[in-house]
Amino acid sequence: MKRTTISLPEDIDALVHQEARRREISVSEVAREALRAHLGLGDGHSVPYLAFVGLGRSGHHDTGEHFEEVFGAELARDPRT
Repeated sequence: MKRTTISLPEDIDALVHQEARRREISVSEVAREALRAHLGLGDGHSVPYLAFVGLGRSGHHDTGEHFEEVFGAELARDPRT
């Protein structure tokens, strides 16, 4: 595992420490979980994040006809980019 140093505003630092104490886990684990969630990586056991879900109108009128193509492309997309 790689070590990374970040700077946090005092209010966020306090909340991260509070959450770590509440859940009896390390501050590092709270940060890893938050970063995984933000990056759409989940917990490693869940379905990958699908960025297009719930975005609303795409501007395309044939999305239903090309569902497999659109869905496949989104699943293949790297959520970190």
